[in-house]
Amino acid sequence: MPDTQALDRILQERQADRLPSVAAAVVHKGEQVWSNAVGTADYDEDREATPDTQYRVGSVTKTFTATAIMQLRDAGELDLDDRLEQHLDGIANGTPTIRRLLCHLSGLQREAGEMFVTGESPTEDELIASMSEVEFVLGPAQAHHYSNLAFALLGQVVARKSGRPYTSYVDERIIQPLGLTRTSWAPRAPKAQGYLVDEYARTVWKEPETDLAGTAAAGQLWSTVEDLGRWATFLARGADGVLDAKTNEEMWFPQLMYYPHEWVLGWGLGLMLFNHEGTIYGGHGGAMAGHLAGVYVDRKTQTGAAALTNSGTRGDMDLLAVTLAARARELWPEPIEPWRREDEPPADVRAILGRWWSEGSEFVFWWEGAALQAKVVGTLPGRGETTFEREADGWRASAGRERGERLRVDGDRLIWSGYAFTRAQEPFKA
Repeated sequence: MPDTQALDRILQERQADRLPSVAAAVVHKGEQVWSNAVGTADYDEDREATPDTQYRVGSVTKTFTATAIMQLRDAGELDLDDRLEQHLDGIANGTPTIRRLLCHLSGLQREAGEMFVTGESPTEDELIASMSEVEFVLGPAQAHHYSNLAFALLGQVVARKSGRPYTSYVDERIIQPLGLTRTSWAPRAPKAQGYLVDEYARTVWKEPETDLAGTAAAGQLWSTVEDLGRWATFLARGADGVLDAKTNEEMWFPQLMYYPHEWVLGWGLGLMLFNHEGTIYGGHGGAMAGHLAGVYVDRKTQTGAAALTNSGTRGDMDLLAVTLAARARELWPEPIEPWRREDEPPADVRAILGRWWSEGSEFVFWWEGAALQAKVVGTLPGRGETTFEREADGWRASAGRERGERLRVDGDRLIWSGYAFTRAQEPFKA
């Protein structure tokens, strides 16, 4: 078992920077491998935080909402490119597509009115009625613009298409099947009191526990780091009976880059995708009065972390969760698989193997892992490699370059995605 003192120290250093408490957990390949908590969950009760302490997780709720939408898509209840007005009858300004709502490309204003100014959250009926007055601050798909309103509306889609309240649907179809027993819509003891830390006096104020009412789908949930560790595992690979692995993979596919000139943050279907030192961590952060949250996971190694604090400021839980996950990848490195010889490939495969040319470029085909593989010689990483699956009359690219395109043998040539491949370099046919 790796020495996890480095993880403990990261947590201690973060709490020492003026946070009442911080809790965190790390998961690796479906197992919780570390958890800890430092600091005070409630000063009035003089109660210390533990990994079982509930905190508000804010916009981490959006990943549950996105999962619910994908479940309904898989069930044939909707299409991601449907307009909102196709599923919420009579709604004004309902032209954004579900896909654009999921990845914050709708152009809708950030909030449902001024609920965080007045302290009054709209009911579901008030939310729908308020759409006649909303503003599109950007054109559709013009650029990323984060919108809590968008996810509140997606929650209404879940309710309408499932025929039950949004929270009931998520409880029955997601939270309960995954065994997230400490994840709930209202706080359950032991829970952390939310605070605002005074920047100069080093004192704290209590923060209120706002009920988001009709906008619950944007940020109502409470949870623990141990439950969020389980959620990170789910986000990495899906789960039987909850979300198919292929649908989970679709949620990870980038829909946009937050900074087009610097690819450090992308957005999938409800997932934030951070590029940290060359590794992509998917998940979401969260913020509500007196609480900050973050849960992120590396899908390739299924190593992830959750981090929670009962401070509404100073505590970047996104960065803490990613930092813990990155350190955990060092503590639990991927095993180095020894090379082993392959079984002799079928005769028709043997005839394909080796070097081919197309469009003036050199390709190599080889047999590995009982699968046909190919790559472009001398190209940038990520562009050239392909895996093929056999079909009745040939092959189809199942991953990598030209995914989905057919490959067939045509005499002494290969035909792949509409191009000819020959054993020697040749010009295009005139």
